[in-house]
Amino acid sequence: MPPLLRSSREGGLLRRIIDITPPLRAGSAVFPGDARYEARQTFAMGPGCPVNVAAFSMSVHCGAHADAPLHYAAGAASIDQLDLADYIGPARVIDVRGTAPLVQPEALAGRLEGVPPRVLLRLTDGLDPDVWPTGFPALAPESVELLARAGVRLIGVDVPSVDPETSKDLPSHMAVFRHDMRILENLDLSQVTEGEFELIALPIPLEGLDAAPVRAVLRPLA
Repeated sequence: MPPLLRSSREGGLLRRIIDITPPLRAGSAVFPGDARYEARQTFAMGPGCPVNVAAFSMSVHCGAHADAPLHYAAGAASIDQLDLADYIGPARVIDVRGTAPLVQPEALAGRLEGVPPRVLLRLTDGLDPDVWPTGFPALAPESVELLARAGVRLIGVDVPSVDPETSKDLPSHMAVFRHDMRILENLDLSQVTEGEFELIALPIPLEGLDAAPVRAVLRPLA
């Protein structure tokens, strides 16, 4: 069984769990200039201390994370104010590799019939979580508009952003904002094929902040 696959038994049935969360460690890549992941030991097990306790700090956009509207719109909702229902439920994984630099609506044409409220787009073969992927593929805002018209509430991608890293006006983020959609970024879809899944990717309720880490997993529905 590949390392990202787990199993759980429910009602006598074995359901596969696919972990789509990249690891977080000292070398985890972040947007150039953003806060890196750092960890330290505050208590160490030994004479007079029965436990190990660690502390860590990092950007809220480090690793797999959910963007809040506050990230790209002043005064908008923070991550703790969002409805968790958007982050759990039926999802479709669609492979759009090879459509770089921007995924255009044509790449999604004919693939949204009966689409659930959550769509995860595989844009890459897999990224090294310790290397910032300069020039990563992203989404054209027209594709976000198409997904919104199809009833999609959440878009997930396996790259650091739905917009190119050099973008200053963030047109795809703005399209998401206009339709009150949700965004997951930095997922690891390298072990996932196209299909229908249950997504569970709940953000930590970091009060007043613009994003939060998620532990994202998929469970096949078929």
